Amino acid sequence: MSYRDKLSDTRKGLRNLNSAIPEAAQAFGGLSKAVKQGGVLDFKTKEFIALGIAIAGRCEDCIGLHVEALVKAGATRAEVADVLAMSIQMGGGPAMMYAARAMTCFDELTS
Repeated sequence: MSYRDKLSDTRKGLRNLNSAIPEAAQAFGGLSKAVKQGGVLDFKTKEFIALGIAIAGRCEDCIGLHVEALVKAGATRAEVADVLAMSIQMGGGPAMMYAARAMTCFDELTS
């Protein structure tokens, strides 16, 4: 399955969940908006952090969503690779496996 298909499935699943728990989903959305718009770090830097956490947390759906956000924010392959290297340093072998998925996702979404 392509990452584009995975992203579509992820969004479909999130819409389904959000309809079941609208108040919680709205609150989480508000938190997400607040942390991405506020503070001193720019949006792209925050998405790099989120990608590193997604890799360390072994969340492939999160990886797809954050790589997609980084592509839209203008991240380069070299920048993503640098974040992946740091994620591997912090997370070891398991992080390396998810970093490989993140690079595949980036390459697919930018091709």
